[in-house]
Amino acid sequence: MTIDFRNINILWGSVLVETLHRLGLKTAVICPGSRSTPLAIAFAQHPEIDAIPILDERSAAFFALGLAKQQGIPVALVCTSGTAGANFYPAVIEAKESRVPLLVLTADRPSELRYCHAGQTIDQLRLFGHFPTWQAELATPEANLEKLSYLRQTIIHAWGRSLDPTPGVVHLNIPFRDPLPPIPQQITQTIQAQWDETTFFSHLEQSVKLSQIFSTIPYSTWQSIEKGIIIAGVDQSNHPQQYCQAIATLAQYLQYPVLAEALSPIRNYSDLNPYLISTYDLILRNSEIAEKLTPDIVIQIGELPTSKELRTWLEKINPTRYVITPSPDNLDALHGRTIHLHTNIKQFTELLQIEPILTPSLYFKQWSDLDRQIQSKMTHKMNEVNHLVEGKVAWLLPQILPEQTPIFIANSMPVRDVEFFWMPNSKNFYPYFNRGANGIDGTLSTALGISYKNKSSVLLTGDLALLHDTNGFLIKRKMIGSLTIILINNNGGGIFEMLPIAKFEPPFEDFFATPQNIDFKLLCRTYDVQHYLIKKWSELIDLLNPLPSEGFRVIEIPTHRKENAQWLNETLSNLAKNLDY
Repeated sequence: MTIDFRNINILWGSVLVETLHRLGLKTAVICPGSRSTPLAIAFAQHPEIDAIPILDERSAAFFALGLAKQQGIPVALVCTSGTAGANFYPAVIEAKESRVPLLVLTADRPSELRYCHAGQTIDQLRLFGHFPTWQAELATPEANLEKLSYLRQTIIHAWGRSLDPTPGVVHLNIPFRDPLPPIPQQITQTIQAQWDETTFFSHLEQSVKLSQIFSTIPYSTWQSIEKGIIIAGVDQSNHPQQYCQAIATLAQYLQYPVLAEALSPIRNYSDLNPYLISTYDLILRNSEIAEKLTPDIVIQIGELPTSKELRTWLEKINPTRYVITPSPDNLDALHGRTIHLHTNIKQFTELLQIEPILTPSLYFKQWSDLDRQIQSKMTHKMNEVNHLVEGKVAWLLPQILPEQTPIFIANSMPVRDVEFFWMPNSKNFYPYFNRGANGIDGTLSTALGISYKNKSSVLLTGDLALLHDTNGFLIKRKMIGSLTIILINNNGGGIFEMLPIAKFEPPFEDFFATPQNIDFKLLCRTYDVQHYLIKKWSELIDLLNPLPSEGFRVIEIPTHRKENAQWLNETLSNLAKNLDY
């Protein structure tokens, strides 16, 4: 028997947890506290759920976010009453914006202890504003089968709403009266005598299917237009090969070049897609060529890539743009001539009924020739670079990391360096990221969640993003797996060196670059984490293949922030010059 009848609260918690287990929940992240005791006990004692205790609520929330990204299903996130849940807020926002399923369970005091200054009590209703997909407060536990059936059905609905029609956050506020620990109560014995577990859970399914919304699909119109492009944005599907194959199929039918975001897996499955263009940001920096490449239509898969050059170009030329996404959200921040087709790309291409074009178009050849020229120039340039610059890290990683390495790419400069310099390969890497809200919150904790019980993983991050989440190192004690942190240390916010504010000193250095002057070797020693300081490229290469099978370590690459910004601007400009068109 999986249900615990020791008292009302423990019974309530165990029915809740068993329902989630039967729906498919694998993992729960539990923050310490008293009011959440019934939930913590129920998760901790369930034999089929991996319950992970984490001290810091903000770190725990991003760790759960990383797990949910990895697993593709909801992860339960539990905390006590009071301000504990408020620390979940940044991760809740990120999960909402990046469409990641999370079940946030905040324990609370019952209604009679609210608004009277009872300890550790705040207003937790709608704690996360409008960011949850769905939110509700559960009834206070009672010992009768009718209320337990209500609890079961509410949890089923909550699970479904976290996945369908768009994955996101569901927040359940859960009040408990004393006693919170499993102190026996006679009242639950009556229910135990009536209990038929098989009947109670008989209608639950192991998964909830996502609904799909289909629109009229203009295949023949697209195929009649020669100058069209496909833009492949980030993939949230957890099925990278299917995603890549579907886009390759569409490109084959239309002979359109595929401009693939570096955070999309397409660059890492290049053998599937001969239509791949990875250097579009650099091509479009050549204004004369960019004008000649103006397309008649654009097919956008998911969200727009990171590239500001691409966004500026699209805004200027304002083509008819079809956005293929299962999300009901408006994914056009450019407010152009956009038509949303609400479906996923795999199902979209399964409906293809027309014959593919077999002869590559002149338009595709133009893109492809330019892409090869820039890749050749980039290879020559990088091979000449012996000093430590940030862009070369992004260029080296796909060449030296083991196949199928999960890699989390932090925001600010790392994600942009990857966009510029991550070259096509067939090593099936799967990139992870927090690009819903694009913040640096929880970078380390999210990466640890991705690496937990996963293949040996890598985090590429800057120093400020890592420092912003050093509490993530506290997860080390519970960590199962391996994470290698590649730390680009330029002592500050390198992204700000690329912005106009960098010319204004003061206040630039103190208020924007914000250097912290941290000795990362000492920081790592505090948390008993291995630390390596890189002085030359060969040292980095030796440390990245093979990757360790357990534990985590920091590989620090020191760079000079201002010199790197100058090198990057000059390199991007030079790569875009003197192209044969």
